[in-house]
Amino acid sequence: MRDIIVIGAGVVGCSIARELSKYNLDVLVVEKNSDVSEGISKGNSGIVHAGYNEKIGTLKAKLNIEGNKIFDDLSRDLQFPFKRNGAFILAFSDEEMKTLESLKENGEKLGVEGLEILTREEALNIEPNLNKEIVGVLNVKTSGIVSPYEMTIALAENAAENGVEFKLNSKVTSIEKISEGYKVTLNNKELVSGKIIINASGLEGAFLNNLVSMSKREINPVKGEYCLFDKVAGAMINKTLFQVPNKLSKGVLVTPTAEGNLLVGPNAVEGKTLETSREGIDEILDKSKKSLEELPVARILNTFSGIRPKTKGGDFIIEEVEDAKNFINVIGIDSPGLTAAPAIGVYVVNMIKERLDLVEKKNFKKTREKIVRFAELSLEEKNKLIKEKPAYGHMVCKCEFITEGEIVEAIHRPIKALTVDAIKRRTRASMGGCQGIGCTLPISKILSRELGIDISDINKNSEGSPVIGFKED
Repeated sequence: MRDIIVIGAGVVGCSIARELSKYNLDVLVVEKNSDVSEGISKGNSGIVHAGYNEKIGTLKAKLNIEGNKIFDDLSRDLQFPFKRNGAFILAFSDEEMKTLESLKENGEKLGVEGLEILTREEALNIEPNLNKEIVGVLNVKTSGIVSPYEMTIALAENAAENGVEFKLNSKVTSIEKISEGYKVTLNNKELVSGKIIINASGLEGAFLNNLVSMSKREINPVKGEYCLFDKVAGAMINKTLFQVPNKLSKGVLVTPTAEGNLLVGPNAVEGKTLETSREGIDEILDKSKKSLEELPVARILNTFSGIRPKTKGGDFIIEEVEDAKNFINVIGIDSPGLTAAPAIGVYVVNMIKERLDLVEKKNFKKTREKIVRFAELSLEEKNKLIKEKPAYGHMVCKCEFITEGEIVEAIHRPIKALTVDAIKRRTRASMGGCQGIGCTLPISKILSRELGIDISDINKNSEGSPVIGFKED
């Protein structure tokens, strides 16, 4: 029997797993998809929120602010992309300026540092491409941008290096209470058991809660659609641009990404289908044009959507289920869940300390080395690496300058990349201008060779998405 089973390998589940890996525990993470960060964590804005607009006294406020402070050290230790670029909240009227004053006051009461109101002229001096119709802005200095999937992968790899086991392609189909804990069925056949269950399963959170408890939960999925622009567009601004938020969301933003692209979105549409719509994309483009003087729509690379798991109360639900001892819900983690994730890990481990005697590992490895970025090396370093490993001399993705050596390394990391999209999230191969037209097949061939399987069994992402629909002779 495992000490702890974490259900869900998104950024929250992996943050919890990494925090648990600091202790002498037998921890298993189960994930229904073929990779970590395949669900909510891959489809969001990638913003590290300051927390100025959260409601005083809520878990969201507490964990947002605590999580924000962890990012500098965590990104350095685990080597994932993070920049504290700051944010502007834009006001277009005197009434909205009053709202900015209220947001500033709320943030200061919560302990958020670096909040200041700037005049129109001061804001345009910093970001000259802003809409000239602004009246003023709230400058939020502690806001940042992060690659959410690279962060999740880094957390998972570090947890795995410290002894946590990950079972991918393992959907929880039933949970049964037993005398010492819980018996969990995976894919209707495999059984695993654990003393403590941590339900960090995102959109499945209510379903799993309802398997063990008479106190039923409900999660309402809200879709947000995005447009991703190229890096030329990404150079137009430095700060994340928000408009005055509403009750449903923080509004449509315009932001550089941690990798240098430009991202606009999201809107808010009830439902969990991931398809983007013409109406939705038109909506976010129209609203984002209010922030920037000119939006270069010709530089759109792709559109995508993500899902936010909303709950009736609006706050994070992080608690032991009343009628299911040692079953801990970590559900309803919508925005600012990405920011809060590292603090959620600490918070949940403190709950575990009340249930198990935890002994810290003497050999905990707190750092993780990222995949070599060939394009970032000096000429001398490149030549040296090619001599040692000739695969680094073969350019596979010409848009993002990704080599075969990087792809091979991604496949054989502690959390293996098993699909084309898993390679993309680790290396950026197929994220450039051609969006994979030129490199999807070469990547698939490398995956086939390294994994020892037929190329027809290589998927783009999850099961049932083969890159090639036939077997080669």
